[in-house]
This record gives sequence, C-alpha cells and structure tokens, in this order.
Amino acid sequence: MLVTTTTPRRPPPRRTHHIVTAPHHLGGFTPASARIRSSSRSSSSSMAPAAVSDGQDAAKKSNRFDPLFTQHVIDTMGPNVTPRNRQLFSSLLRHLHDFAREVELTNDEWMTGVHFINAVGQTSTKTRNEAHRVSDVLGLESLVDEIANKIVAEGDVDPTSSSILGPFWSPNAPFRVNGSSIIQDPAPGGRVCRMHGRITDLLTGMPIPGAVFDIWQASSNGKYDFQDPDAQTPNNLRGKFRANDNGEYWFYCYHPTAYSLPTDGPSYDLLTLMDRHPMRPAHIHIMVTHPEFKGCTTQLYPRDDPWLATDTVFAVKDDLILDFKPLEGDDQAELDLEYNVILSPKGYKGKQFGP
Repeated sequence: MLVTTTTPRRPPPRRTHHIVTAPHHLGGFTPASARIRSSSRSSSSSMAPAAVSDGQDAAKKSNRFDPLFTQHVIDTMGPNVTPRNRQLFSSLLRHLHDFAREVELTNDEWMTGVHFINAVGQTSTKTRNEAHRVSDVLGLESLVDEIANKIVAEGDVDPTSSSILGPFWSPNAPFRVNGSSIIQDPAPGGRVCRMHGRITDLLTGMPIPGAVFDIWQASSNGKYDFQDPDAQTPNNLRGKFRANDNGEYWFYCYHPTAYSLPTDGPSYDLLTLMDRHPMRPAHIHIMVTHPEFKGCTTQLYPRDDPWLATDTVFAVKDDLILDFKPLEGDDQAELDLEYNVILSPKGYKGKQFGP
C-alpha cells in the first residue's frame, strides 16, 4: 500500500499593524479610531501582506526610530502627482524628516515652528510679504536666484551677475525719457547721482538698442514709496528707460541708503534667535530686459558701505560693488555712477558642469 504525505497548508501571512496612540502632551484625549499604519509600507496595494526583509529588520534593530516611516509617508502620494511634484515633495519630506531625527525635535520646538508659520501669514499684508522676507533672511531666495540664473561664459567675459528681486519691485513703474530724473519727491539728505551706461550683447559686444532698464530704490530715509505714503508719491524713485541705438541709458537717481528690515515681525524674531542684525547695505535695484536676450535682475552696491560683508539677505556679489565718483560740471548731481550691463542671448547656456 502506498502511503502519501501532504505538506500541511500554512495559514496566510498575518498583517502586522502598529497602533499609534495619542501623544502624552494631549492628556487623556483618545481618538475616535486608532490610527493604523501597515508595516508593509507598500505603495502598490494597501492590502499587500507585510514582508520585512532581513536588511530592513536589521535596520530597525539598530535605530530607535522607525526606518520605514519616511518612505511610507512618501509612498502615500497618489498616482496623479506630477513627476516634478513627486520629486520635490519626496526630497522635501526626506530632508524634513532627517532634520527632525538629527536634532531630535521636541514637541515644544515643533509647536513653536507651527506658531511661527502662523505668525508669518498673520503679519503679511498687501504691501508686506513676510514669507518672502523670511526666505530672504534664510538665504533661500539668493540660492534659488543663483541656481536659476548663473551663467559662466565660455569666453573671458561673463554676463552681468543676477541678484534677488526682493519684495519691492512694481510692474507699474512709468517709462521715462533718458536724461530725466526718477526723483519725484526730493528728500532731506538725498545725494543726487547721474547714472549711465551701455547695454551690450555678451557674444558680439554690440549694443542692444531698445533694451529696457528698470530701476527702483529706497529714498534717503530707507523706505520705498509704498512704505512711505505720507512722504512719497506712487512711483517715486522708480522708472523704466529704453536704451538708444548705441545701447545707452542715462538718468538721475539718489546715492542709495542702507536700511533695516522691519523689526516688528517673525522675520526679525528669527534674526534675533540667530543673533543677527537686520541691516541691508545701500543698494539700487535694476532689471534689464529685451525680447531676444535673457533678462537680468540685480542690485548695485557702493564700495564703502559697512554692511556689505554681512548683508542680512546674502545678496551681495563682488562684481556688483561699485564706485560712486564725484561729478563736476553738472548742476543737477554731485555724484557719477557708470554701470554697463552685459546680457546673454536667449538659449545661451555657457559652460556646462556635471552633476
């Protein structure tokens, strides 16, 4: 008689769940239903059985924090997320979670951050963008500007360096005639400067007729027009000038004045926590554009300004530091500033660097 044997059927694998209870700082609060997080962390199917590899198991034993948690959060993104958004959020979540683990962020510190973000929104108004200012004092806007605009030319001359736009640009600045002044409201202590220069093509050195030179600056009290409605009319110290056939522009403005960022909001609280000052060096904002060239937004600084090395928004670059020289023979101004702008043609990439 033949005796056959059968292998007993194993029961299906059991799903393992972690029950996440309310944190201690919420007191006796009990949620209506406990949060259940599957240890499988599978993004392909929420019903997939748990399968923790030996490597994952070893990682869990060597780290008191759940090594699978961050990937689980990333994997909950749905299938309709765009590829770029998936890249951005995945990287953001990894860095954010790694930061929290690295410093072992406490509940109080996390909640302080929540209140800070709330305060940024509450402080912002139509004329005050506090989130923009926080990005500035953290150096983020300057870094993003560098990533977006840096071009290293293949020749000996680079295009004019960019710098941050800042929160005070206005699309409503009027076109003015070359040789006119952007000073609508003369201010005590204002030192008038004749500013002039040429706008040229990086590749050919030829002038760029019709290029638009947009300028804006604070008055001698360190305030822009819409910050100072009692003393300044709209578009004071703002203007657009169109380059002539030789690529030339010229007009009258003020020698710039250093000023402090506001000291009554979250951005200043952040500076105080980092033991930093709120000062910006004196500067003039410019934006130079032409339909056939990559535009340039930048800032220009007097060489003798004491705040250049510690600009609170990190926007100073060496080639943007200039000399304001005494001017003779012009009864409208006491100072002279020559600044030539070099634009690269649209599509020009310059030297390419590996990742």
